[in-house]
Amino acid sequence: MCGIVGILGSEPVADRLVEALRRLEYRGYDSAGVATLEGMAIARRRAEGKLHNLAKRLVEEPLEGTIGIGHTRWATHGAPTESNAHPHATDAVAVVHNGIIENFRALLADLAQDGYLPQTQTDTEVVALWVTRELARGATPEQAVANTLEHLHGAFALALMFHDHPGLLIAARRGAPLAVGYGENEIYLGSDAMALAPFTARLSYLEDGDWAIITHDGVIIRDASGEVVKRPVETSQASALLVDKGNHRHFMAKEIDEQPETISHTLSHYVDMASETAALREGLPFDFASLPRLTISACGTAYYAGCVAKYWFERYARLPVDIDVASEFRYREPPLMPNGLSLFISQSGETADTLAALRYCASQDQHIASLINTLESTIARESDVVFPILCGPEIGVASTKAFTAQLTALAGLAVAAGRARGVLTPEAERQLVHALVGLPSAVSEALRAETQIMEIARHLSRAKDVLYLGRGQMFPIAMEGALKLKEISYIHAEGYPAGELKHGPIALIDEDMPVIVVAPSDELVDKTLSNMQEVAARGGRIILITDEVGANAAGKDVAEIIRIPQVSSFVAPIVATIPVQLLAYHTAVAMGTDVDQPRNLAKSVTVE
Repeated sequence: MCGIVGILGSEPVADRLVEALRRLEYRGYDSAGVATLEGMAIARRRAEGKLHNLAKRLVEEPLEGTIGIGHTRWATHGAPTESNAHPHATDAVAVVHNGIIENFRALLADLAQDGYLPQTQTDTEVVALWVTRELARGATPEQAVANTLEHLHGAFALALMFHDHPGLLIAARRGAPLAVGYGENEIYLGSDAMALAPFTARLSYLEDGDWAIITHDGVIIRDASGEVVKRPVETSQASALLVDKGNHRHFMAKEIDEQPETISHTLSHYVDMASETAALREGLPFDFASLPRLTISACGTAYYAGCVAKYWFERYARLPVDIDVASEFRYREPPLMPNGLSLFISQSGETADTLAALRYCASQDQHIASLINTLESTIARESDVVFPILCGPEIGVASTKAFTAQLTALAGLAVAAGRARGVLTPEAERQLVHALVGLPSAVSEALRAETQIMEIARHLSRAKDVLYLGRGQMFPIAMEGALKLKEISYIHAEGYPAGELKHGPIALIDEDMPVIVVAPSDELVDKTLSNMQEVAARGGRIILITDEVGANAAGKDVAEIIRIPQVSSFVAPIVATIPVQLLAYHTAVAMGTDVDQPRNLAKSVTVE
């Protein structure tokens, strides 16, 4: 979602605000802007599109203020135009906002009675107008913000700057993340640690409901009740995570190529490679052996990782698993067995629906665990135990290395659960861990098919619809492949269980319909290949992802075979993920889309 930065400094801040915003590009955005105080006046520079447009504007019309706020916007209310870009301002106050003000229409109606009328289509402007009215009625900036916060409904983070207070920033957080950074004679605000990494590693994270008064004398943090509170100052490691594209055309390409290394990193946390045993390093607040049920909830790609994990936990640990997308789970309010384990998967750790599902489960006598890439996130902080995926920052909006890291961690957890529950013998555990230890090399081998996949993708780029088929553990990989293609190429695609083909989707098959079949040789491959023949009989163009054994059994009716190395069926979903990622990536490249920042998408979805 949107990104917020702020600097209360001693030197001009505009260029540094833009630098910080660049580190928030991974969240997705469609416009950007900064505001500083020039004397006693608020000055803004805003631009549609990418940050280089804003940077160019600042070269043409520089800002010299030593206090400022900045923003990358992902449109939720109003088109992505310059007038709708943040910061929003009146003569008295400027504001940047991440999230949604749910009751903004009612607030605007109230403001209109006093002649305060909006100039934009956004929900954010209501904050600037309400604060301005409070100031006009004689409130101090602190009082004006406190009174405004009482009237706002929704999930948001805010940063405000005032025209006649050149040494004051006020920030507030309700739902959306916000951090305060402490530098030498300067104080910073940011949506996450990465934004502030060029300036400081000393951060405080505002908790839900907090608001902060920032001056040169220091930071006063008040909680939702208005009481002054202290939040610990932590040393962030984000400064060690600076990334660039290297010699890759896109971050997504770089992140796909990084997967042998990132999977190795994840494995090192979850298995003892020397003894080939599971090795959980977290102190567990529960015992796998006594768990009655596991409930998994996540969104998007993380949900598909959970779907694969359901097969693993049920097969290798005999642990019953329920899984649902968080945006549905949170409203079903399902009955949960006491002392069950609820596991939440989120790359960012800030996904709004997943966080809401977590809080529901926490209220239902559940142990709370999370599988997270951002250990300083809200979901991580509200979990009883956090399982890190350790893949480093993922900049491309379409998840790649985070997905395979999630799968790798979940596989390690399933083995640990199987051992704890007495389902796996020591030899069976060793065999599964051995398969995991071989993953980096298998993934590296799978990446070698890229040249062939580039050629296939050129043909795929001309399709209007694509069907992905898989069975068993490969069904979630089929869904993930379809999602990736939709996300970055904008081609309509659907992932289906192969056994359901005759229950409807087969009606779509004709010579113009590419069908991608994910079918490494496992106990279900014969059934999947049988479904594939039904597609061939109706003229469908089949692209088969399989290993050498599956390729030999496929027959002659396959247009293309993408070979992956033959591995244990346990880890085959992870290896099969590589070609579906590459297919999506190279199809999008062939079509000329914005691969790293596809339209309408954001990396971290912090609102419903």
